[in-house]
Amino acid sequence: MSGSHNGWADLFSAENRGSAITLSAGVALYATNSYIVITILPSVVQDIGGLAWYAWNTTLYVVCSILGSALSARLMRTAGPRGSYLMATAIFIAGAAICTAAPNMPVLLLGRALQGLGGGFLFALSYAMINLLFKESLWPRAMALISAMWGIATLVGPAVGGIFAELHAWRWAFGLLLPVTSLFGVWVWRILPKSRHDRQPDEPLPLMQLALLTGAVLVVSAGSLSSSGLINLLGFVVAVAMILILRHREFTADVRLLPRNALRRSSPLYGLYLVMTLLIIGLGCELFVPYLLQHLHGQTPLAAGYITAAAAAGWTLSEVASSGWTGRRADGAIICGPLILAAGLLLLLFTVPVAFGLPWLNISGVVLGLTLAGFGIGLGWPHLLTRVLQQAPEEDREKAGASITVVQSFAAALGAALAGTVANFAGVDKGDSGAASAAFWMFLLFAVPALLAVWIAWRSVRVRRLQGRAKTSLSGDLSQG
Repeated sequence: MSGSHNGWADLFSAENRGSAITLSAGVALYATNSYIVITILPSVVQDIGGLAWYAWNTTLYVVCSILGSALSARLMRTAGPRGSYLMATAIFIAGAAICTAAPNMPVLLLGRALQGLGGGFLFALSYAMINLLFKESLWPRAMALISAMWGIATLVGPAVGGIFAELHAWRWAFGLLLPVTSLFGVWVWRILPKSRHDRQPDEPLPLMQLALLTGAVLVVSAGSLSSSGLINLLGFVVAVAMILILRHREFTADVRLLPRNALRRSSPLYGLYLVMTLLIIGLGCELFVPYLLQHLHGQTPLAAGYITAAAAAGWTLSEVASSGWTGRRADGAIICGPLILAAGLLLLLFTVPVAFGLPWLNISGVVLGLTLAGFGIGLGWPHLLTRVLQQAPEEDREKAGASITVVQSFAAALGAALAGTVANFAGVDKGDSGAASAAFWMFLLFAVPALLAVWIAWRSVRVRRLQGRAKTSLSGDLSQG
């Protein structure tokens, strides 16, 4: 098949255009909401309090996104493409409405939980439907398009959040989502089919694995509320134990969360999932960047939001640029990506905690560091996701599509929880000195998973190459025989 039938023009052909717009628009809502909230959070806690719960706004949102991601396949089987998207949209709208009227942090967190559940459905349904709506040669392009919505979010999210924050009207940032999301629902009603042609029977939910996955994140988050290092460490240890139990459960349970044998070290999926997890955790410290920029560098909410969005811009740029790569170029992107992420975090280590020299030069270093961090993740991201779908057993393809967002959401929630732990322990609420200390330790510690991902990515690529050579050799022997 010629490359001309596998490019962007084919993705936006009359046959595919409606589906491509629908899937990408759902993720655009999820992503834009994320950047709106990251931008307005400093203003929110200034108005209704709850700095100790700062990271929970993201953690709880993403934990509920995990549940939405895990339940998305069942929802689509039960309600069909159109019904599942409409239900996800309704839940998202309900969460936005609660956030708009929230009088205090607990109520806001309730709204964020509902937003996360609805957003998780939208996010996972987009990936899960790629292999149903598009031919395999278009999967990398479709994934790049969906991920490119984070680039759109970097333009829209900080602008919406920053403008309303500077007007001291952060509630209207949530309120604006209500009509926009409603219009998306109308579009879904017109475009998506009501039912699937390949309707499959429901299977039981992996309730134990879901409980362990979300519990691990919540344990770390709960520990972050304490200033005691022992409590923080205990939360981390319990979380690791829960993840190990989950891994064992995936081997023995009849109902699995991930494709069969995905968590065995010999499985190619194991390395792919691990690299994805470490990359997303490495960017978890991004959550506190707007707060740090406003308190340590005197930036306005709007400016801080746009500076923070440089990470997503870098991610989008590299993902779109590398989505057409194959073979060794794709392998190189997977290996080099984590190294670039680590370089970006180390640059932030020297530019965020302390303002030095000319302000524009200092901020330029912050922007470059964030851009490099995002660029490093996006460089190999479409190839990691494509290989997850390719390596999954045929009967688990749908589960593999949903697993992408489960793994990504889990890593994002864990990254946010760990960032909250480091920030609270370092004294982020103790003035500028505490904020500087939190920034230093966050960027230093979060470079560790990025560097670890370099080694795991190299091993994963090496194993894939060896397997490819073995298959080629076997095919040659069979043809000669």
